[in-house]
Amino acid sequence: MEAVLWIVLAIALVIGEAFTATILIIFFAAGAGAAALAAALGAPLLAQVIVFAVVSGLSVAAVRPIVMRHARPSIETGDTPFGVEAIVGSHGVVVDEVDASRGMIKIDGELWQARSFDGTETFQPGDRVAVVKLRGATVLVWHDDLPDV
Repeated sequence: MEAVLWIVLAIALVIGEAFTATILIIFFAAGAGAAALAAALGAPLLAQVIVFAVVSGLSVAAVRPIVMRHARPSIETGDTPFGVEAIVGSHGVVVDEVDASRGMIKIDGELWQARSFDGTETFQPGDRVAVVKLRGATVLVWHDDLPDV
């Protein structure tokens, strides 16, 4: 019966991990799974709790640093950015006037909502701009210092 309780706990922890972005709860689910195995083999409750604690702790200590190292943005790791990370630093052309509250630019054929980076500048259609920051699905832009090519 104790093994079933540990399995239920492990499943609940896996479901809980699905709703978080911490990459931490899953290691406790692994500990609960190991405790369920210990219970199925007939270990007393104290031994099950010790197995749960040891496996959870070792999992966190051994695996989480590796996962977190690979989860860092490419700007921190020095890798080539891809996806939305590659938008920062790219250049676009204003399609609809960009100011502090509205605007639209085209980057590599794609339309993006845009806002002025400092909130005081206004960019007119046809102006070239550089993406300074990404905030959700909106890019914050500033003057493009590159000459027309």
